[in-house]
Amino acid sequence: MAALIAVLVVLTSCSAPPEAGRADGPAAFTEFGPITLASGKEPMITARVAQWNQQHPDEHVTLIELPRGSDNQRQQMIQNANTKSDAFTVLNMDCVWTAEFAAHRWVQELPEGSFPLRDMIRQTVDMGRYRERLYAVPWSSDGGLLYYRTDLLTAAGIRTPPTTYAELKRQCDTVLALPDAKGVACYAGQFDEYEGLTVNATEFINAAGGRVIDRSGVPTTDTPEARTGLDLLVDWYADGTIPRNAITFKEEQGRQAFVAGKLLFHRNWAYLYNTASTPSRTNVVIGKFAVAPLPGFTGPGTSTLGGHNLGISTFGKNKGTALRFIQWFTSEDIQRRNLADAAEAPTYAALYGEPELVRRYPYLPALEQSIQQAIPRPSTVRYPDVTAAIQSRVYAAMTGATTSEDALAGLQKDLTHILEN
Repeated sequence: MAALIAVLVVLTSCSAPPEAGRADGPAAFTEFGPITLASGKEPMITARVAQWNQQHPDEHVTLIELPRGSDNQRQQMIQNANTKSDAFTVLNMDCVWTAEFAAHRWVQELPEGSFPLRDMIRQTVDMGRYRERLYAVPWSSDGGLLYYRTDLLTAAGIRTPPTTYAELKRQCDTVLALPDAKGVACYAGQFDEYEGLTVNATEFINAAGGRVIDRSGVPTTDTPEARTGLDLLVDWYADGTIPRNAITFKEEQGRQAFVAGKLLFHRNWAYLYNTASTPSRTNVVIGKFAVAPLPGFTGPGTSTLGGHNLGISTFGKNKGTALRFIQWFTSEDIQRRNLADAAEAPTYAALYGEPELVRRYPYLPALEQSIQQAIPRPSTVRYPDVTAAIQSRVYAAMTGATTSEDALAGLQKDLTHILEN
């Protein structure tokens, strides 16, 4: 009975008002004219906005470039919403922000019939929903991939990449004993104390059958499965499987290490494929690497779902134009171009099977598998507090400040307190 009451308390505390973020009906999308797009700086987005403006001179979109870093971008969007400013019309949001923005009525509910959602990968669409309603539409997705050095594996007589963590460790032991592997470390992901650590840690925990927060909204970190996942991550850092400097790695630091030939295996997103295939003074892996799905404990693992969605600010003007712009920006044709120009992972399932695209982008089959099997980060209104707690506890365990067992027990208490308040 006590356990049942605890579950009910958490579920109740996670619920937002039933009408949170509700649109104002069809009238919300009947005004047309100039709008703004609030987004992080990215050349591809700048190019797409210019393309739209050339085709729609009467519905001009002004790009408002936000600071680098998703946390800074989110904060500016929240500040704009708290003042009920109409400065932002369309918001380019991390896919995990939907619950928070919808529950606080910062974004408008969108008409589902206005988008070809059935043609998109279901997991990507679900990240734009809150309480079964649509508040954002995906224009890009992403899934973690395992990049590996084909030349070094071949030199060691290894024909296929690992599908399990144990296999990865054995292959490292074999390859790193070769003279050609001097100065090469085994494995790295993103382990600095930021969002990337949440992503990487939850992938290890999920692969072991654990969950940070279950589907009913209850924290479940103090479990044997979660312990198995975190233990491996901690052990790998302690024994050097993960190099010491990787504790400072974000995506870019890991990318630099991989293309410089300093890593045998590297977990990163799809964007790395293009950059690792582009000649540069520091790139030594061109033609010497490939990708595979992330490993797990008994077979292929599970990625954390990435990507970005477009939503409409509740306080923006000309929402009819905003809706049209989102329809255009999230269309299959534009996503095909984004794949070509910036390696942005599309959300349309059909694009992953086009023979010409697969020929040009050999990583697409592995990426589709990664996205299809991905597990989203916890969907909660208090996500910023949740991810901060995960980062703090996991970082402490990896650096030896605490044990995995104590870190997960502490995280269980942290998350229970966050979700109850």
